[in-house]
Amino acid sequence: MNRDGVGRLLVSCVDRPGIVAALTRFLAERGANILQSDQHTTDPEGGTFFMRTEFKLDGLEDQADAFEAAFGTEVAGPFGMEWEMRYASQRKRVCIFVSRYDHCLAELLWRWRRGELYADIPLVISNHAEMEREAARFDVRFEHVPVTPDTKPAAERAHLELLGGTFDLIVLARYMQILSPTFLEAVRTPIINIHHSFLPAFAGANPYARAYERGVKLIGATAHYVTEELDAGPIIEQDVERVTHRETIESLERAGADIERTVLTRAVGWHLEDRVLAYGNRTIVF
Repeated sequence: MNRDGVGRLLVSCVDRPGIVAALTRFLAERGANILQSDQHTTDPEGGTFFMRTEFKLDGLEDQADAFEAAFGTEVAGPFGMEWEMRYASQRKRVCIFVSRYDHCLAELLWRWRRGELYADIPLVISNHAEMEREAARFDVRFEHVPVTPDTKPAAERAHLELLGGTFDLIVLARYMQILSPTFLEAVRTPIINIHHSFLPAFAGANPYARAYERGVKLIGATAHYVTEELDAGPIIEQDVERVTHRETIESLERAGADIERTVLTRAVGWHLEDRVLAYGNRTIVF
């Protein structure tokens, strides 16, 4: 797909008549062709309105500043919009953090190499050295940063130095370390985590053992944005699989790994395509 000249407008504001008309008229007057448009309102009587519009306009990148200034003045200002303009041709830079489980890392890198994730993934960081072999299979730079309770502050400073403020997204592909509030405040980058449970049930450690003890009939996984509150950030995607009383802890883990890598890949893909709008502690996914 040729992404040159493709823009994505993401807007939210108080719902009222005329929003869609104003936005589409603005695009039409500039010769833009709308490729896709999705909208949602929390309440048509004064709720919050969300819209994602993808359009094609030749030479868009060359007139980006003027285009954004005009939209802000003519549309966003009068409607009191919060808005972002994204350019589909600009690849987002992604860093992957991983610990000992390789299935989510391998899935992301494989889909990236196949061109299914439109991004640059130049760096993998792990607190375990054995993941270097997986990164090397895809010619991705690998950095081993060990983490212990005593060295955690120094490790997070090393992480920030490696990131250098040059990444657009961090993905925790089964990175089994809690990121400190200090790190989250300093990094200022969206972070997507995959949780090996269907949140909020069985949140925390050893969810498969706890699920086994309860004799569950569904297992799942949750991809969410990371906040200071553990495992409580805005949920992007979830999925489940039916299981029976014949399962063992090991078979639950195998089934769960398949769900985890699928759910995480979906969430990352949607983020890269600018399909996720945050709304408090929820998300709107177009």
